[in-house]
Amino acid sequence: MSQIDFSTKVTSIDGEEYTLEKYRGELLLIVNTASKCGFTPQFEGLDKLWREFGDQGLRVLGFPCNQFGNQDPGTNDEIASFCRVNYGVTFPMHERIEVNGSGTHPLFRQLKKGAPGILSTKAIKWNFTKFLVDRDGTILERYGPKTEPEQLRDDIAARLHAPSE
Repeated sequence: MSQIDFSTKVTSIDGEEYTLEKYRGELLLIVNTASKCGFTPQFEGLDKLWREFGDQGLRVLGFPCNQFGNQDPGTNDEIASFCRVNYGVTFPMHERIEVNGSGTHPLFRQLKKGAPGILSTKAIKWNFTKFLVDRDGTILERYGPKTEPEQLRDDIAARLHAPSE
């Protein structure tokens, strides 16, 4: 099984650069998001998971992407405001990135390698592709855009309550 590299740098939507090391020991749900997509209402479900399981060790991390149908064209400030005002997003959002092609963010390069899509494809097909990463960085699962956040609830609960190895 592949793992993420905790030394990978990411930048919050507010411009703070840090490494994923701050999330070592926590269960991660990493999602490429978009503000003007048919799946955008999933922000609500993602935030619900964050509120329900955050104190148990779940971290939901959103990464806006504008590579699919130009559905997140705003600035980081505009994206942040949209998410907070329209969907009450409180989980950590990050600066807009690319998830495919030569400009793919290193985190998504790792995620795609560790959890390929249908027929072993590595490319992300659309917004709101979700990756579940275990506390030790093991990439557990990839969920397609049509998978509603509520459908991940049992997988998340099981991982949070699994004994440490």
